[in-house]
Amino acid sequence: MRLERGLTLEDLSRAAGVSKSMLSQIEREKANPTIAVAWRLANALGVTIAELLSSETRPVEQISILEPHETPTLSGDHAGYVLRILGPMSLAGKYEWYELTLVAGGALVSNPHDPGTTEHLTMLHGTVDIEVDGLKKKLKMGGTARYDADKPHAIRNSGKTEAKALLVVIHR
Repeated sequence: MRLERGLTLEDLSRAAGVSKSMLSQIEREKANPTIAVAWRLANALGVTIAELLSSETRPVEQISILEPHETPTLSGDHAGYVLRILGPMSLAGKYEWYELTLVAGGALVSNPHDPGTTEHLTMLHGTVDIEVDGLKKKLKMGGTARYDADKPHAIRNSGKTEAKALLVVIHR
């Protein structure tokens, strides 16, 4: 499935949170994944665990639809954010897009990405404060912020209600 989707070991490793060496061992049938690892791989590939473990090949669909419960989600409960991974895993590391939800007081704080990486954040609901390398600006509903993501950066909801945005990450 990884190869059918044009993913490298590194792409799937990053998307699923499973080491490249473990993925390689699983693919070469030198290791069996735990249920937790199989679940992360299935989510990253957009399939059920049953489909992942099946030996049947399935035809490539002309229109592929992911149901809401099938969309991979990264939850930063401690930081008050939820990131839904909207882009296909085959583009991970090149172009990525997410739905970002921040509770009141929540923050998505990021270390610098690879040189040349940019982020584009469009507010769907609420307002957030964007901080890039010490510079802060407020982004309101309907607005879009574009900024260098190869510097320390953060998106903070300092409001009293939930904020929701679309986040596009472009790696150069």
